[in-house]
Amino acid sequence: MKKQERQRIVRKIIQDNEVYRQEDLVERLLELGIEVTQATVSRDVKELQLIKVPTKQGSYRYSLPTAKNDNIEKKLKKLLSDAYLGSKTHRDMCMLKVSPGNGPVLASLISQMKYTEVFSTLGDDDTVMLFAYSDEAAKQIEEKLLLMLQVDD
Repeated sequence: MKKQERQRIVRKIIQDNEVYRQEDLVERLLELGIEVTQATVSRDVKELQLIKVPTKQGSYRYSLPTAKNDNIEKKLKKLLSDAYLGSKTHRDMCMLKVSPGNGPVLASLISQMKYTEVFSTLGDDDTVMLFAYSDEAAKQIEEKLLLMLQVDD
C-alpha cells in the first residue's frame, strides 16, 4: 500500500474514532488488513502533524491539526455572508435557504467542521438540511451559523 493511501486511512480513523495511543492506531490498521509497524505509524503521526487534544474524561486523543478547521471556518463564514437567505428549525432539523448553486458547497463545509450538534447534512441547489442529534442541537447549530453572519466591527 502506498504511503498516501495509508495516511488517508489514518486521517479517516482519527476523524471517526477516539485514538489515544499509536498502538491503538496500529491495531486499527491491522484490523483493516494493513500491515504496519509502530515506526511507520510514528512517522505517519509526525507527517500528518497529528496533535493530542483532551477528552471530556480527562485523557488525551489524537486529532487532526486545527489549522484546517480555521480555513474551513473562514470559507464557511464567507459563503454564509454571500449566500444565506434564511433558516428554520423543526424538531431535530435545521433548514438553510441559500442563493442558487450554493447548497452543496455549504453542506460540505458544515460537514467538514464536524459540529457536535450535527448528525448529517444534505445539500441541493439552494437548500441545506442539517439533521441534528436533538431538537435542542438543531437550535444550537442554527444559532452558531447565524452568529457567523454578524459583521465584525
